[in-house]
Amino acid sequence: MPRVREVQAHEVPEDVRPVYERFARDYGPFLNQVKVFARRPPVLKHIMGLLLELADEALLPKRSLEIAIVVVSKLNECAYCVAHHTPRLVDQGLSADTVARILEPDCPGLTPLDRLVRDYAVQVTTEPNRIRDGVFTELRMHFTEEQIVELTVRTALCGFFNRVNDALGIGLEDGVIEEMLAKGGREEDLAVHHA
Repeated sequence: MPRVREVQAHEVPEDVRPVYERFARDYGPFLNQVKVFARRPPVLKHIMGLLLELADEALLPKRSLEIAIVVVSKLNECAYCVAHHTPRLVDQGLSADTVARILEPDCPGLTPLDRLVRDYAVQVTTEPNRIRDGVFTELRMHFTEEQIVELTVRTALCGFFNRVNDALGIGLEDGVIEEMLAKGGREEDLAVHHA
């Protein structure tokens, strides 16, 4: 149970109800998250609406997006996002072993582009003020500037989701762990370590 009362679709103001319903129906098994975010209709409208709009445009390659999300979620130890996005990354062609070891410097199974995205996501998450201009030279070899902006925003936004999920105690939906394990995910990736 989350630390705040979940909101059902019929409780959401009519002007943002379509965002709630579409996110719950089309975005994936994130119903528990949308039920909590719906406590604040402007957050539901603009944050969940942003994710839906970006998904509709599909400007950023899905594989790169999922690499960034899994990397950030593993760095932040967000079990909710790791469980949800591990299967999506496996669906993008990475082996379960590669996904499990994605933070290792010499992780097998990553292309040079995958490593670039992984390393950029780490830098955005842990030391954004120390990213060198050369990283952007490399990024421009593979991405447009619009894609670089979106990759950066989605990487930072993932950290936001990690923190909100954990702070508010948003629980995993039924079947999410089973799907992750069926695609080769590891239970130890769901262990949250607190001091």
